[in-house]
Amino acid sequence: MKKQIVFTALVALLAFTSSTISAQESDLGALREKALKRIGVLPTQMPGAENDTKSKQQLGEKLYFDVRLSKDDTISCNSCHLVDNNRAGDDGLPVSPGVGGVKGVRNSPTVLNAGFQSVQFWDGRAPDLKEQAKGPILNPVEMAMPDEKSVEDKISAIAEYQDMFKEVYPEEKNPITFDNIVDSIAAYERTLITKDRFDDFLKGDDNALTEQELSGLSLFFTKGCDLCHSGPVLGGKGFYKWSPTKQYPDKVDLGRYDATKKDSDKYKFRVPMLRNVAITAPYFHDGKISKLEDAVDWMGYMRSKTGLTDKEKEDISAFLKTLTGKERNKSR
Repeated sequence: MKKQIVFTALVALLAFTSSTISAQESDLGALREKALKRIGVLPTQMPGAENDTKSKQQLGEKLYFDVRLSKDDTISCNSCHLVDNNRAGDDGLPVSPGVGGVKGVRNSPTVLNAGFQSVQFWDGRAPDLKEQAKGPILNPVEMAMPDEKSVEDKISAIAEYQDMFKEVYPEEKNPITFDNIVDSIAAYERTLITKDRFDDFLKGDDNALTEQELSGLSLFFTKGCDLCHSGPVLGGKGFYKWSPTKQYPDKVDLGRYDATKKDSDKYKFRVPMLRNVAITAPYFHDGKISKLEDAVDWMGYMRSKTGLTDKEKEDISAFLKTLTGKERNKSR
């Protein structure tokens, strides 16, 4: 009789365990399906890369690191968007210094995965990477070159570039043009794609994320974070105010309005990407928030009436850390 009771209890325990595992697998599958639908796996190629050649990417890489694109030979693209040594594609500063130490007015966002965004810059004034690359070179507080011809003349005087441009643009009689310079830089930037554990989860790896990280992902949806931070880079498209009811402390920067001059665009900014967000502090257009958890807490306050509990903030932050490229340095 005792053996029968023990056997019955064991069968019941196994049945309960099996049903629990099945429920967990079902929940995990449902969460993955939701994530695939609302976010999706990061593509292996950026828009426009299908026309890039290896030699164009190599030329763009050389130009990206060349300080001679600046007025006094001190600033390169990599000065504000550091990608060497597997760094995070930004400079870790609230705002970046340009030629002569003059500081800009907005935070320099990461260049990693940037080509997946619908537009570039916080105010969206550039439609793609090529147009974006033009801005800093001619900006008086960044690389400070006076005009396009000055850039062309300077690069044309460098012997190694003469051969490289001829190879990349063989059909052009005078291939060293400002347009071709930024075209090749954009080609290099289109190679800067990261791979992270979140994509592993989306591709079917049930062990890619911890229980806390999965909780954070679930909260990311239930708290409505994905309403703005959607798509493969979790953002990078659309313009919104920080809050429908609360004013962001910075009332000087008018955001999208600077590009459109529409009153309805005042204080709207392009939604930042969240890929690699854990290693690209400080945060927001003014770089005023230095810690990821504080940025999550602030957005919880700005976008809801009650804000987030400490556990919710910690879990969402844990999820966001899974978006860090595996090959990228976790510290500066």
